[in-house]
Amino acid sequence: MKQNTYCVIMAGGIGSRFWPMSRTSFPKQFHDVLGTGSTLIQQTFERFLSICPAENILVVTSDIYKSLVQEQLPDILEENILLEPNRRNTAPCIAYASHRIKQENPDAVMIVAPSDHLVLKENAFQKTVECAIEQAETSNNLVTLGIKPSRPDTGYGYIQFMDDKDIKLEGVKKVKTFTEKPDIELAREFIKSGDFYWNSGIFIWTVDAILSAFESFLPEINDLFVGIADSFKTEEEGAKIASVYSVSESISIDYGVLEKAKNVNVVLSDFGWSDLGTWGSLYAQIKKDEQGNAVVGKNVMLTKSEGNMISAQEDKLMVIQGLENFILVDTPDVLMLCPKEDEQKIKQIVNDLKVNKKKEKFV
Repeated sequence: MKQNTYCVIMAGGIGSRFWPMSRTSFPKQFHDVLGTGSTLIQQTFERFLSICPAENILVVTSDIYKSLVQEQLPDILEENILLEPNRRNTAPCIAYASHRIKQENPDAVMIVAPSDHLVLKENAFQKTVECAIEQAETSNNLVTLGIKPSRPDTGYGYIQFMDDKDIKLEGVKKVKTFTEKPDIELAREFIKSGDFYWNSGIFIWTVDAILSAFESFLPEINDLFVGIADSFKTEEEGAKIASVYSVSESISIDYGVLEKAKNVNVVLSDFGWSDLGTWGSLYAQIKKDEQGNAVVGKNVMLTKSEGNMISAQEDKLMVIQGLENFILVDTPDVLMLCPKEDEQKIKQIVNDLKVNKKKEKFV
């Protein structure tokens, strides 16, 4: 375990495609969506304890989720919960954490990971991250983890890679292009070519490398955090961050930095990954019965039902007859029934509810 290794867990998203379980007040990273007894953010935190010390793990989240983070991660230092006053996508989030870490340890190498991803092969994940850390430290390049694709999925970004004679580590390639969520025809071509992997959204780099990239590609954002660095870990930090976020551009790290930088590497990975972005992705990961039903909940009775994704309340009996290929989610105040093939429409349903003053309380 390296004292110079830090982990930044990004936990500010709402997860609207996981509605109605995931809400603005209680998003999916704080739920036990798999029925394992641990929430997604708890699993993520535990995963990184074998890679870096607990005091080197930071969580960046919305200020409205501070109490949830403290409740679910009692071992995290309060000063390591970085609070965002509003959402500005991943670039400001990562800039904030990077400047905070640099102030504490200029020699740090950072792992940046979402709080709500699934990893089934923990040992393979740890070895992959260790390889990425070695590449980041020895090359000072920006490193991402690419996932071997199992299907032409249109919901993921894709990384095209190529060989580089200067790279000595096995499984590490030079990034050629990034493509965000292609249509199905292009996704099929990517899979057929064999030189495209999914973009996991997990990144590894030295603090110097990422801040140099911010200086080059997002100097306005970088300067905002340079200007308030003296306030870090003081009573003024919250107010200073609020002022920065009020004027910061909202932009992803992928679009703002990685797609522009020339020194980006990818580690070709296969560690049982899913971003759990939709109910369909959860369905793909859960054990199914003989009729292909995936069920989270103990009191569900199914008859002549096939291919369903069902999330039920523990204390309610759910009896289902003759249902095929649906997503059924039951919460205390919302029941959603949606064909699996229409799951991409769930996000639009949430948007429609938000503009309806009588129904916005349900999101």
